[in-house]
Amino acid sequence: MQKPVKRGSGMGFSWYNPRLRSIVYQAGVLAAVILIIWFFATTAQQNLARLNISTGFGFLETTAGFGVIQTLIPYTEQSSYGRAFLVGLLNTLVVAVIGIVLSTLLGFVVGVARLSRNWLLAKIAAGYVELMRNIPLLLQLFFWYFAVLRPLPGPADSLEALPGVFLSNRGLILPDPVPDAGAGLFFGALAVALAAGIVLVRWARMRQKATGQLFPAWRVAGALVVVLPALAWAIGGTPFHLEYATRGDFDFSGGLRLLPEFVALVLGLTLYTAAFIGEIVRAGILSVDRGQGEAAAALGLKDSTTLRLVAIPQALRLIVPPLTSQILNLTKNSSLAVAIAYPDLVAVFAGTVLNQTGQAIEVIAITMAVYLTLSLSTSLAMNWYNARVALKER
Repeated sequence: MQKPVKRGSGMGFSWYNPRLRSIVYQAGVLAAVILIIWFFATTAQQNLARLNISTGFGFLETTAGFGVIQTLIPYTEQSSYGRAFLVGLLNTLVVAVIGIVLSTLLGFVVGVARLSRNWLLAKIAAGYVELMRNIPLLLQLFFWYFAVLRPLPGPADSLEALPGVFLSNRGLILPDPVPDAGAGLFFGALAVALAAGIVLVRWARMRQKATGQLFPAWRVAGALVVVLPALAWAIGGTPFHLEYATRGDFDFSGGLRLLPEFVALVLGLTLYTAAFIGEIVRAGILSVDRGQGEAAAALGLKDSTTLRLVAIPQALRLIVPPLTSQILNLTKNSSLAVAIAYPDLVAVFAGTVLNQTGQAIEVIAITMAVYLTLSLSTSLAMNWYNARVALKER
């Protein structure tokens, strides 16, 4: 009597074989994706040929012919589109880095204040969080730019908060530090002091884990940062001098200028993101078992010491992952700068350059690649830090 053949067995093709069936499905999806990409690519190529628009990245070497109000590198109207791209990229990075640092610091302060035993402080922090995170970021940018900074008086009637510090509708004007002969020695000593402070803090942590003894590493590191540059100043002379701005009827000459667009963007991004970070920090601290705080109090530790040495180190493993998301959001939200005319990457490259060249595919591809690279780099760095602060079982 012939035995029945099991379905899906054997080396031949059988629709009842789940492995072969999954291969067929994946091959079909891959073919569909390739077909869609081919369709869009051929359609775009035909439309570009019909509109007589050349393709490629050669336009980056063409003269830009437009100015930019804020440049961190030398740039003129005779510079190339590639140079304009670098200007916009650096402007974006400056806003992102400053916003990340300020929002993280402010967020930690707000998160701790939300848990304060001081009723007034806790309610003020709660009100700040609810106000900032429930108003759209774009509206906050409009508020800081159009309602606060633009109505300020002109240069002739500008507000002088401190000697040489002017606030007007042209921005915040500060004294410009110009390097002198002793600058190299001064900043070298500062770098050595910072490096020594980092090594000292790491040694103190390792010593504390091994022996349980505390060492005032932060105080000593702070003293190094002050004393070593001061000695370099005394030996090598003045590292820099301040160049003050001259106030005119219509504008300022000299000095260091922070554009109102820049100030509004940094304020909006910082205050908005800090509200979310504050809630992340509060939730992370609350996740630490209450017995940890009671044990620290039984040992006679102060509340501030308990927070710094017990609560926050354990809360970091829960704080860092959502904090990474907020840092990524801040970097991507900086593209809203185009709404208040700040010359970031989107405004300069994806705006002006695209309009003048018509190279939409190349410009958008480069812009997307930049934000993708920034996001992946940030995620990689934060994941590395998260692995370092994660609790490890013995």
